[in-house]
Amino acid sequence: MFSASHITYYHLCHRKLWLHHRGMRMEDNSQAVAEGKLIGKTTYTRRAQRWQELDLGVVKIDHFDPVSKTIREVKKSPKLEAAHIAQVKYYLYLLEQRGVHGAKGIIEYPKQKRTTEVTWEPADRAVVQSWEAEIARIVQSPVCPELVKKNYCRNCAFYDFCFS
Repeated sequence: MFSASHITYYHLCHRKLWLHHRGMRMEDNSQAVAEGKLIGKTTYTRRAQRWQELDLGVVKIDHFDPVSKTIREVKKSPKLEAAHIAQVKYYLYLLEQRGVHGAKGIIEYPKQKRTTEVTWEPADRAVVQSWEAEIARIVQSPVCPELVKKNYCRNCAFYDFCFS
């Protein structure tokens, strides 16, 4: 089992995934990451009683409603939405592995007043398993993946490391 960061970084940057797996935590010094965490903690506070934290070991789901079997993720911006959806799909996969069937996810972008629903389809299981296999291949490599410049690199916590 991998962490949510492994899944997200796999979809964003294999180099960042490899470095993160080896303990490099540049996000601790990132203003953008701090702002994103603040949005997650301070948004929709009145709904807190309905949502529970769910600890699955390596993965901790911050907001889970056991009655409706819904995961809620709060994100700063939809710019990296494909990675956000992958993260929620991975959570749904882990829940299914633990016998929780019929779960769904909601990604909320409070600054944009927008939500995205994430559903689990039977075909998703093979997709997530392929992600896990690829992540294992990348992190087990003795060599850091080559730098691939992407349009969101400038906002990445690893920017100075990669481009200095």
